[in-house]
Amino acid sequence: MCVKVACVGGGPAGLYLSILLKRQDPSHDITVHERDPEGSTYGWGVTYWRGLLDKLHEHDPESARALERASVRWNAGVAHVGDLTTRHGGDEGFGIGRHRLLEILAARARSLGVRLEFEHEMTDGNLPAADLVVAGDGVNSALRTRHADHFGSEITAGRNPYIWLGTTKAFDAFTFAFVETDHGWIWCYGYPFSPERSTCVVECASGTWTGLGLDSANEADGLALLEKLFADVLDGHPLIGRATADGSAQWLNFRTLTNGTWSRDNLVLIGDAAHTTHYSIGAGTTLALEDAIALADALREEPSLPQALVRYERQRKAELLSIQSAARYSARWYENLPRYIRLPPQQMFALLGQRHSPLLPYVPPQIYYRIDRAAGRLEALRRFKRWLGPKVARTVHARELASRRQG
Repeated sequence: MCVKVACVGGGPAGLYLSILLKRQDPSHDITVHERDPEGSTYGWGVTYWRGLLDKLHEHDPESARALERASVRWNAGVAHVGDLTTRHGGDEGFGIGRHRLLEILAARARSLGVRLEFEHEMTDGNLPAADLVVAGDGVNSALRTRHADHFGSEITAGRNPYIWLGTTKAFDAFTFAFVETDHGWIWCYGYPFSPERSTCVVECASGTWTGLGLDSANEADGLALLEKLFADVLDGHPLIGRATADGSAQWLNFRTLTNGTWSRDNLVLIGDAAHTTHYSIGAGTTLALEDAIALADALREEPSLPQALVRYERQRKAELLSIQSAARYSARWYENLPRYIRLPPQQMFALLGQRHSPLLPYVPPQIYYRIDRAAGRLEALRRFKRWLGPKVARTVHARELASRRQG
């Protein structure tokens, strides 16, 4: 259907979409426009799970094989709470460096005839003539921001500051570490993305952040303090600041983005330009690639561009409902960490694994733990728990909305 496609943004979503469209029809004229120089991507590793890899093998076996070869894997989770540690088996997870991920997708796109133009910033004023323009330029998308009212964009900032770091400590599992300080708890999520490197995301409440002086510390002093706090889990390995435009590591508050609609004429949103989900569920890259799959399928199967964009938006919004709910409750779990952190380690780790539950915030933690344990043995109770959680969450959410309107 689409003869000429301009993908704005050289992230996973835009690159993978270009691969899928070229595989469907090599005659498509596709260009990916990226504002930064090639190879200059920020960040450390990204994580994904076996379910995504199976989908990638189905849609483009060649890039899937390359990604799998370049990834490290784990099948366990470890939680350190003070001096206590618990370890559990889990689903098979994968980590890959963001730079390596983009390198593989870019090489595959080029091999299929996609043009990649780097250091080429696209705005509303210099968009090329194209049948379809794909805004894959991230949460700060210039193309979406230009028409924010049309898209119905809403951004909500989380309460906790966080920082995205690397380390030379190669974790052997998805690792959580919670450390108590005089100013409250601080914690990290760590996972490997190569045999020699791991991602390490550090988060805490804003009062802890300011109390520890992390709000005013320069990068070197901040990293030194975090290395000291997490010395046990890091085994003496250093933390490495994230490469950004000014060469520093930045503390941020996560921004959850939603859009009322995802397209405007021949412009469509994809990946973080369309939606974001809290990093604690490790789904950002997965959702971007799944967006690309859904959009490519819709463009192939629908007779017109408007119908394809409607189908893509409807499908992805439906698929995102449960994931966005899980992300909201996961973020809330960490924002309310004192509610759970004093539980016995086995219970605390179990509720860490249940942090996506819409029922958990409304039930005393130890009672929820006992219900969850019983539900594992009784199918009727398990069904009741699945029914009750969303019902309670919807009721509370409706009351919160009504209260805000009255206020």
